[in-house]
Amino acid sequence: MVNIDELPEIICLEDYGGDYHSYIDAVYEVFARDFMHHHPAFGSHVLKLKYHPEFQQRAYTFYHMTHHGEKEDEREPDLRRCERMPWARPTIEKVVEFDLKFWEQERNGKSRVCIWMEVDNGDNYFVILDVRKTFVLIWTAFYADYPHQAKKKQKEYEAWLASIGGVVMTPDELVADIQSRLPYNKARVACKQTTP
Repeated sequence: MVNIDELPEIICLEDYGGDYHSYIDAVYEVFARDFMHHHPAFGSHVLKLKYHPEFQQRAYTFYHMTHHGEKEDEREPDLRRCERMPWARPTIEKVVEFDLKFWEQERNGKSRVCIWMEVDNGDNYFVILDVRKTFVLIWTAFYADYPHQAKKKQKEYEAWLASIGGVVMTPDELVADIQSRLPYNKARVACKQTTP
């Protein structure tokens, strides 16, 4: 479990006088700092971003990390996700240092890595990475609003761990294992390496 004092402070709408436009600009500044002007990596894999289709002139990945909803074009802002944007980078980069749980999950035919950060204040924060044949994308992040969501993730993690014989992998081993099973696809994704 991660001590809340080891994490950056969350960003609250109240800090911006309830002005959502100023607030979302500030959240995007954190996103840009941590994922566009920095080189975050999961193990040795420097992450890429999906930029298109842009949403309100911002990267598609930002939209996924700050909005929720089943229908892609009807997603709504999620303040809990926005508040914890400063947590996304340390969740990824300190996965070993913080001794976080991470595992493979399959969603809609895609192979993804789920990283779970349990915080000592009771928060449960998740970051999802999309593993492709030759690179890894940051895909989304979310906050578990209810205890049953964390319990569901715990069961998913335990089932995956049992399926691989209980052997805990490193980030590089997990990505390599997933990539070894992916077919080569010449289709390109609209993404860039996270360089300034």
